[in-house]
Amino acid sequence: MTRSRHESIRSRRLATAVVAGAAALTCVAATSPAQAGPAVPLPVGFVTLRSWEPTYVYYMWAGASGFQWEPRTSIGPGTWVGYPDFVPPAHAGPDDLATGTDVVSTWDEGAKVTQRHRSTGVTATVTIPAGQTYRTTSGWSVLTQDASGTPHVLRAAADGATTDLPVTGLPAGARPTGYVPGGSVRRAAIVYTLDGTTSVGLVDLSDGTFRTYVTGVAAEPPVRFNDRWLVADWRYIRVDAAPGTQPTGMTPWGAELVAVVGDQLLTGNPTFVLGGTKPALTARSLTTGETRTVLANSSGGMGPTPDGGALATAGTSSFDWYVHRITPTADGGTATKKVAQVPAEPIRAEGLAMAGGELFLDGRQGNGHLISSFALNAVGAPAGPQTRRSPALADPTCLPGDAACPQLEALGDGHVTHLFTDSSGREYVIETGLDTDSLQNVPTGDSRGRIAGGTGRYVLYNGGTPGVQKIVDFPRGATAGKILQSRNRTTAALWGQVLWTPGSTEGSITGHDLKTGRTTTTVTTGSRCVPTDIQAVNSRLYWSCGASGPAGVYDRAAKRNIPVPAGPSPARLGDGFLVRENRTTHQLLLTDVHTGTAQTRVVAVLPTTDQNTGTSNGRWAVDRFGGQIAYLDYDKKVWIVPSGVPTSPLAQMDAQVYSPSVITRSAPWSPVWQLNKPSTWTLTLATPSGTVRRTLTGASTGAAVRPAWDGTTDSGAAAATGRYTWKLTARPRDGQGRNLTLTGTMTLG
Repeated sequence: MTRSRHESIRSRRLATAVVAGAAALTCVAATSPAQAGPAVPLPVGFVTLRSWEPTYVYYMWAGASGFQWEPRTSIGPGTWVGYPDFVPPAHAGPDDLATGTDVVSTWDEGAKVTQRHRSTGVTATVTIPAGQTYRTTSGWSVLTQDASGTPHVLRAAADGATTDLPVTGLPAGARPTGYVPGGSVRRAAIVYTLDGTTSVGLVDLSDGTFRTYVTGVAAEPPVRFNDRWLVADWRYIRVDAAPGTQPTGMTPWGAELVAVVGDQLLTGNPTFVLGGTKPALTARSLTTGETRTVLANSSGGMGPTPDGGALATAGTSSFDWYVHRITPTADGGTATKKVAQVPAEPIRAEGLAMAGGELFLDGRQGNGHLISSFALNAVGAPAGPQTRRSPALADPTCLPGDAACPQLEALGDGHVTHLFTDSSGREYVIETGLDTDSLQNVPTGDSRGRIAGGTGRYVLYNGGTPGVQKIVDFPRGATAGKILQSRNRTTAALWGQVLWTPGSTEGSITGHDLKTGRTTTTVTTGSRCVPTDIQAVNSRLYWSCGASGPAGVYDRAAKRNIPVPAGPSPARLGDGFLVRENRTTHQLLLTDVHTGTAQTRVVAVLPTTDQNTGTSNGRWAVDRFGGQIAYLDYDKKVWIVPSGVPTSPLAQMDAQVYSPSVITRSAPWSPVWQLNKPSTWTLTLATPSGTVRRTLTGASTGAAVRPAWDGTTDSGAAAATGRYTWKLTARPRDGQGRNLTLTGTMTLG
């Protein structure tokens, strides 16, 4: 399997894309990305989003000792893979055609073909005579065609000259239209036309004799062969069949002819597969007609090798994707072996968000998008593989100036939300993230809006129409969200079940409980303006009166306002800190307010290309439920930088606890406690007398505690109906602050 560079590029342009349906490589950084300007803190790591679609492999060369491959989407030196059990021959050269199975040939697109026997290092050079045109190579043999249409077989001689063997046996008047190497270095296939009929035959490369085997085929027929069989346009015949023997036809089944290995015809990349199934590499015995699966979950790059075998890719996902070598067995069957893992291809992160120790990245996959996540440890370093967190998504809403799209908002409970506009212009708030299948949406009744914030079950939406603002509720266990409030737009923020808006007097901010409808508290910032931006995280409220200021962070626990720098670009409030992008210097500036005074430092320098000019932060994100910042770099990496600011103690933001009528394994009791940062937890359920019937343990999803009780006791017996006291003990994952204990009751039945 050898091609010139010209042929390789042309082949890929003509190839058809194959889409198939996972742990990505996450790397802890030893050094920070290259950046100009002031010193910045060292990131704790980076991740690279990778495609969920398996890499389509293009084989640049294949032989007896190994092969060279590259992703079809790139052009480069490729990756060489050697077979460790291969034993080089004692002698190799053009005088021994059988050793041509390990020859790498390079045509200079002129009059010279250089050859190197890969395992022994033997070299040779074939010079193409004037008046002849290069067609293909097969082992040590170079096939050309002269001006009269006669094929020639060229080989290097021992004295350095080139032997020229004209091909004999082609019918008079035949016009060759194709030259096909295959699973043999002793033969090559020639496709020709004569009187409007297309035929296929094989040329014996040792003496240049040609024999026609199949006539009346398509103008560009698929052709595969080895030293036993020739298959052309779904008709097959033995190579040693007596003259006059007619080929046997078979019914085409909508797949590619891959190779003939032993007595087996391999086919793959079917044009149709049943729902819920994946394509496979199959074998049909050319002696018995029996069919079987050679490789399940196989698609993409596959083809014959000159030693009579084949290469094909297969695996359960793009992160379990391998090149397999298929070789003939003594009985005419096939054997398979994994010979190289193919890494999932890196792709650009189109949008990013962080919450509760999870980094969410949106990436284009095929004709749509998928959201993936990476778990981060307590200091923000990558701590797990890439995980799929959504079904296939249509293209999201993108507004002018957005360098990253979609605008993702991570809600801290394992969910992530964004906007989608359908073909009729209707916009929806989309919520997904807990698994690969579920998705909820709520029509906004507007268009070209923004997600203004959200935590847990609640999302704040600002419409593109002036004055439109809505609060969307995605309650636990619901199959669809709902509009909880439609209100005149004001600057607003959500934290837990509290909505914060400007108060009735200048400089005041008021909290409203979304469940009770009551005003919880009003704070006074001391400014003489109505805020144009409000954000809430734990006990702190960020407020700003515009690009020229003033701006500050009000600490409700300490009852004090801390002035912070203002500016024209978006800011994001974290737990005890504020991050703002300077769009002139491309610096991410962190202002630490946890001590009661504002101290600003540079935490990252963003790429100067692909700048965000919209009203979202776009290329970077802040974990409001932790202390990390993430940002996109030049080369598809997403870096994570810790804030270095202590986190707040564990606290409950919201809870959805209920009393079920029936509990089963398929319908467990599934309360949700929304906390303000990740935790590990223990939940006990006890009878009124205090006897603990069941103890559950786990780790939070994001910052949400999501237990599932199936109604059985610790011994496995069914729990009695009645009243139970639950006790939740949550321990901060970052080790900062005290444990949180919550208690309450629920009734079973």
